[in-house]
Amino acid sequence: MFDLIKSIQERDPAKPTFAEVFFAYNGFHAVMWHRMNNRLWHLGLKGLARFFANVSRIFTGIEIHPEANIGKNFFIDHGTGVVIGQTAVIEDNVTIYHGVTLGGVGKVGAVNGKRHPTLKEGAIVGSGAQVLGDITIGVHAKIGSNSVVTSDIPDGATAIGIPARVIGGDDKARAYGMPSREEMQDVTFTIDCIIREMGKIKRELNLEEESSEGMEDCLSKKHVNQVDAAE
Repeated sequence: MFDLIKSIQERDPAKPTFAEVFFAYNGFHAVMWHRMNNRLWHLGLKGLARFFANVSRIFTGIEIHPEANIGKNFFIDHGTGVVIGQTAVIEDNVTIYHGVTLGGVGKVGAVNGKRHPTLKEGAIVGSGAQVLGDITIGVHAKIGSNSVVTSDIPDGATAIGIPARVIGGDDKARAYGMPSREEMQDVTFTIDCIIREMGKIKRELNLEEESSEGMEDCLSKKHVNQVDAAE
């Protein structure tokens, strides 16, 4: 318990006191409830474990299936609306935010087997993200807020979008799993180039009269901007 509170104090920018975490952090409360419920589940008291898991959900707003496998120092920041499914595996030092779903995607006719994601050590999942199916989020990988993830994300990668796509990656932990400024610049440049290319195609097809720059022009501008920034 003390190690968990210490890890929350280290990772939360608000720098809460011990008492704040102990009395007021619903993510901490949910994890402590789950530790008891998980033991009851493995003792064969499944009905009782599910009952206390429901009590925990009522008090914390966080739903964790008693069988879910959760490692050390699991930080649920803000917490409300989090759902963690039965066969989810969460390794040490993982951080997730409110509204995250670690959901199961079962196969037709299959009753048993792993249906939920695995979050490797140090992974960060931003608020509202939906991580679905038996997939793996790699070591220190980051999932941006409101992304929908249905495939594996490599170690150290940053993924955003619907469906989530890898746009870069580094070893820095950022709140809400957000990408770096450089990664976001790459994404916005790409989108801008696509829009300009569409305009060029429309012009060539006489769908619009205004001239538009093409992809090559746009990418050349990106290169010039990067050179100027480096200087």
